[in-house]
Amino acid sequence: MAQHWKEMLPIDRYTVASNGILHEYDRKIITLLYQPLIGPIAMSLYMTLWAQVEENRLWSGEQSHHGLMTSMDLNLKSIHEARLKLEGIGLLKTFVQAKEESRSFIYEVQPPLQPDRFFLDGMLNIYLYQKVGKNQFVKLKQFFSDKSIPTDEYKNVTRSFQDVYDSSVPSSMIEEIEQDSDQIYVGRAAQKGIKVDETAGFDFELLQAGLSESLVPKKALNQKVRDAISNLAYLYGIDPIQMKNLLISAMDDVANKVNVEELRKAARDWYQLEHQDKLPKLVDKVQPTMKQTGSSEPKTQEEKLVHYLETTSPRQLLSDISGGADPSKADLQIIEDVMFKQKLLPGVVNVLIQYVLLKTDMKLTKGYVDKIASHWTRKKISTVKEAMDLAIKEHRQYMEWAENKKSPKASSRKQPIRTEALPAWFDEKENEGTQNQQVIDNDKSEIEELLREFKNRG
Repeated sequence: MAQHWKEMLPIDRYTVASNGILHEYDRKIITLLYQPLIGPIAMSLYMTLWAQVEENRLWSGEQSHHGLMTSMDLNLKSIHEARLKLEGIGLLKTFVQAKEESRSFIYEVQPPLQPDRFFLDGMLNIYLYQKVGKNQFVKLKQFFSDKSIPTDEYKNVTRSFQDVYDSSVPSSMIEEIEQDSDQIYVGRAAQKGIKVDETAGFDFELLQAGLSESLVPKKALNQKVRDAISNLAYLYGIDPIQMKNLLISAMDDVANKVNVEELRKAARDWYQLEHQDKLPKLVDKVQPTMKQTGSSEPKTQEEKLVHYLETTSPRQLLSDISGGADPSKADLQIIEDVMFKQKLLPGVVNVLIQYVLLKTDMKLTKGYVDKIASHWTRKKISTVKEAMDLAIKEHRQYMEWAENKKSPKASSRKQPIRTEALPAWFDEKENEGTQNQQVIDNDKSEIEELLREFKNRG
């Protein structure tokens, strides 16, 4: 992915559009329901763009990003990161037009989901629960709800339109009224919520191949059900084989269709059973765009490797290293714990996987992984390049950890000549006086061979 300065510059102009009129109630929804997920900076950008559209209007005047930076007291990188968060969660659409010397943007502010849909969304409500906890989640539901009006014991005596009004419209007026216009009416737009693209990786063909027509008819997999499957598969990491069982359990035999709510409950129950009653967090499958530092068009071997590590999920990396075989459940559990507990980003985890595997004879050792991960968390490592640089810098310390050298005497002994495998990106900068040139040449050849091997896999 391109870096922020390749996508937008301070001199680039932008105009804000609003997809319908936003109300004061929307401000409460954004503040209380969305802010825990997107953070205060992204919320501030949303509110700033919203404020730039005049009341009862759908368009703002044109201005520069430099003016936006000044008004928000933020640099361009922070604004770009906040913009991506808004786009990802469905609160902003961005359009760009390239000109000769600059670019012109349209930022279309989207209304938030209304509370009734937010708390039944199936994704956002799960992430919010995980973020704020059970007590606060319940309080938020109570804040945005009230008792229903008790009408069961009352009789509905409301008159219909035709009971009150007569219809008499001159035919000469109909053509004038129904004339087309290029204007759009100012009104309220409906938020459609988060939708995971069906092409994002879920194999519907494999799912349908394993389904019996008598148990789950093809017509039962309508677009609504397919959307739910895509979202649940992304949210909980469910493969087509397991999804088949969940679909069968959610079938309404009487209506001969899939009960989407039952499918959501079954998916949640399955995940909690697999993960000791935990719920998934809002974790990107690959390195977040704002934390990608590699070139969008890598040319050198190092650039290609960085790009691969930034655009590949840890699960896929483990599979690639194993020649396409599925990672073991134990290895996935180790990596999941690192991402959930240490909160390391996927690209950083990829560097960690590669380093540890090549240091420990292609085995993921939980204690060793956790120790390095904890160190990287304390050092606030968030990019692939930072992880590579720190691994190189602290290589000798990590060697001692791997060899359980805990005593001061052990750590003060003469360092052995390095013979273990190293990651492809590793190129030790220091030359030890005890190493002769032949050993150094052998090491370099070994590193270059590993580099070629890993590049071929990437």
